[in-house]
Amino acid sequence: MSRRRDPAELIDALVTGDRRALARALSAVEEGGEDARAIGRLAHRHGGGAYTVGITGAPGAGKSTLTSALIGVVRGVGDEVAVLAIDPSSPFSGGAILGDRVRMQDHALDSGVFIRSMATRGHLGGLSLATPQAIRVLDAAGKPWVLVETVGVGQVEVEVAGAADTTVVVVNPGWGDAVQANKAGLLEIADIFVINKADRPGASETRRDLTNMLEMTDLASEWVPPIIETVAQRSEGVAELWEAVGSHRSHLQSSGGLEARREGRLADELRTIVARTLELRAYELTGSDTVAKLRDDIAARRIDPYDAADEIIGGPNG
Repeated sequence: MSRRRDPAELIDALVTGDRRALARALSAVEEGGEDARAIGRLAHRHGGGAYTVGITGAPGAGKSTLTSALIGVVRGVGDEVAVLAIDPSSPFSGGAILGDRVRMQDHALDSGVFIRSMATRGHLGGLSLATPQAIRVLDAAGKPWVLVETVGVGQVEVEVAGAADTTVVVVNPGWGDAVQANKAGLLEIADIFVINKADRPGASETRRDLTNMLEMTDLASEWVPPIIETVAQRSEGVAELWEAVGSHRSHLQSSGGLEARREGRLADELRTIVARTLELRAYELTGSDTVAKLRDDIAARRIDPYDAADEIIGGPNG
């Protein structure tokens, strides 16, 4: 981290509202390494108050415009809000593409809004581990609402958005065929469906398709995802969407689902950390001189790959 500051100093500063310290802490988390681990550990002690809303959908669905409109609604009631815009890594610098922040520039001068684009960079485990750490940092900074916007509906993006407290899936009119093709992944994570650009032809057909899909799905909870129509560019339907988020939050709190979701997230994160750490250790082990001899033995058929693996890790039981 350029102009490196001690992780404890960064946490102490961002807890008191220092935006520069918050930005530096997020940069450290994004880059990974020992500073990221230290910051995540320290931030964990200060968290627990933030509510996360994941926003996902196909590219071009208007997620950034919708997120910007949601920021306006949240600020209208006086709450602070942070946005993590999960972007693809730039092929040139490794950093995040800044289109999302450009589209949200109307809020740039509002001290109650913090917007950060984030890419995978070199973080062990990529977005699946960097994102929860970043949310912890924003939580420690006292942000009551964290909106996590992803760029598309690939596996990683769906997993990241689906790990929020409330997940909003954004579609456009005429997207029925794509919804059908992707229904398994989307239906699993969607708490609220949004038909954005609902002033275009095909909105009613898309609503019908979504309704039919939900009726054919054996939902695991009593919550039935509502379908909200919005025109984000004109902020139409955005207040209703935010009301739906509030209703879902109330449902989770009253049913015990919120605590269960968060416990499940922590369990998933722990498994991912262990898996990524072991994977890194495996690359280290298989790069040694001893392994070179074992590879020769495998090639000469003096030993098979499974016995070689047992020898590397110290036996069949590790």
